[in-house]
Amino acid sequence: MHHDFSDPTATAELAARAIRERLGIDRADIGLVLGSGWSAGADHLGEIIGSLPLAEIPGFSAPVVTGHGGDLLAIRVSTGRIAVVLTGRTHLYEGRGVEPVVHGVRTVAALGAGTMVLTNGCGGLNPSWEPGTVVAIRDHINLTGTTPLRGATFIDMTTTWMPELVQKVQQIDTSIPTGVYAQFHGPSYETPAEVRMAGIIGADLVGMSTALEAIAAREAGLDLLGLSLVTNLAAGVSPEPLDHAEVVAAGRAAAPRLATLLSRIVVEL
Repeated sequence: MHHDFSDPTATAELAARAIRERLGIDRADIGLVLGSGWSAGADHLGEIIGSLPLAEIPGFSAPVVTGHGGDLLAIRVSTGRIAVVLTGRTHLYEGRGVEPVVHGVRTVAALGAGTMVLTNGCGGLNPSWEPGTVVAIRDHINLTGTTPLRGATFIDMTTTWMPELVQKVQQIDTSIPTGVYAQFHGPSYETPAEVRMAGIIGADLVGMSTALEAIAAREAGLDLLGLSLVTNLAAGVSPEPLDHAEVVAAGRAAAPRLATLLSRIVVEL
């Protein structure tokens, strides 16, 4: 399906209208994007009001990656607030451009949400973070060479990842460390030299998503929380080569803990 992103805000409004009509909701309070390993968490967030395949919503496409779901769910959490959950995302490496990558974030904002939770599976640079470790993102480095912003749209990025939300997560689970996430373009995994470079410039986590979405979330005025699941040690940190199947397996093993964590977070935010 070809989507017109000549006016990304209008496309997000169109998607929001379709979601309201199809799912019978007025608005959303919180948005969640569930990345690799996280999608099982949706079942525990509350009462599912309805779901839609992403491919049926204006501007969205079916996910192309194994291990990613492909639905949008509306969920009423125990506090009565409405969470909109995307169990799939478009990646920059799919070659569709930046707008489809951040369309989910913009659609959540168009639904009236004030808070956004972005999750991902990623490689870890800290050898003590074993596969299955959850890390709260405190900052990011955008290594994609692109941005969802157009023209002279100058946006302060100082507190993109809200320190208050990071603190809340650490109150919920004191074992969760914080880290800096570097987004590479992908789809090749990072080389050992690229991982070393990322570490030298201050990254703790490497992956292929999230930073561009964060910029769009900041532009839209959303309070932002990011959670990374370390699915593997990044290239060169461990002597073993990277394997997508292992990444998916690490996510599956961590699923129950992630589900519990997410269900507590949506109530607290």
